[in-house]
Amino acid sequence: MSAPISGAIPALVLALREQAQSCAALGSPFMARLMLGLADVWPELSLQIVAKVARISGDLGPRGQSLPLRLAGGLHALVLDGRAPGLAAAYPPQERGDLMPAVAAAMAEHDAFLCDWIDRPPQTNETGRSAVLIAAAAEVVARAGLPLHLSELGASAGLNLMFDRYALRIGKAVWGDINSPLTLCPLWSGAVPPLVRIDVQARCGVDLTPLNPVSEGTRMLAYVWPDQTERMARMKTALGMVTAQVDQGDAASWLEARLDQSWGGACHMVFHTIAHQYFPASSQARIRATMEAAGARATASAPLAWIGMEADEGAKGAGVTLRLWPGDLRLSLGRAGFHGQWVEWAPQIMG
Repeated sequence: MSAPISGAIPALVLALREQAQSCAALGSPFMARLMLGLADVWPELSLQIVAKVARISGDLGPRGQSLPLRLAGGLHALVLDGRAPGLAAAYPPQERGDLMPAVAAAMAEHDAFLCDWIDRPPQTNETGRSAVLIAAAAEVVARAGLPLHLSELGASAGLNLMFDRYALRIGKAVWGDINSPLTLCPLWSGAVPPLVRIDVQARCGVDLTPLNPVSEGTRMLAYVWPDQTERMARMKTALGMVTAQVDQGDAASWLEARLDQSWGGACHMVFHTIAHQYFPASSQARIRATMEAAGARATASAPLAWIGMEADEGAKGAGVTLRLWPGDLRLSLGRAGFHGQWVEWAPQIMG
């Protein structure tokens, strides 16, 4: 191999091993095994995708480019589409035969497909995160006392823009739509959000490559880990419910135009879940500046909220934060599992 390719291998192998640890911690032994197997065989592969990955700069791991999950999503897509029956036999629920020989064969046969697949970041649109959004929206409504206008950055197919149409159950209490076909029951600890009615008057999202939930549902399902059948079932239900509009565009530019419009009589709630890390640093800065400028214009009859559920320096899961204008109230709402499988709710003012 050439020097640039060999020099890139340790970074990807490290990223795969790091992702394996995350997958194991998130309850997916199959994905942990797949990640470790890819880490072992990657240096031995002589494929176009190896050379392509070598040209990708920056953090390849879970908090950066997420190359391990891109690879895993492409492999799962081959299984779901029926293109790789040998690989499907080694995947859940069958899991017959040796996994890694089947993976290596599929990668060799579908090298070009996988090269194309990894061009796009993971688009899980994990509906389990809507449990966090329901709780966060309840906190916003309790403080603002108004209906909501929703704007989601990195919205993918818009499944989480529908969070108010889902139900969140904590003990015997239910937030959201009590009659929803999709009920979220995360392992909940700490405080509970205010039990208020969440009235959404308008909703729209943006994504660089928005997905059509009908024609591109397979791509979304491909990023659900194969041995997590509950997540798969939840995704399929949500795909049948989504009606939200998602615009194609740059998040920062879209947000600037979106917040230039009036939203009097409602609270404009801007949010993103495990998406901010994929925005370029310049876009992150523009988003922050846009929110702060719009916040300075916010009033009691037209407040502005900014909710983020993102990876941070915390020991586990994602941090959940809220900024609310006027007044620029800054709250840490707690932490949650990346798939919304657990929530530790502890609203407190940030220093």
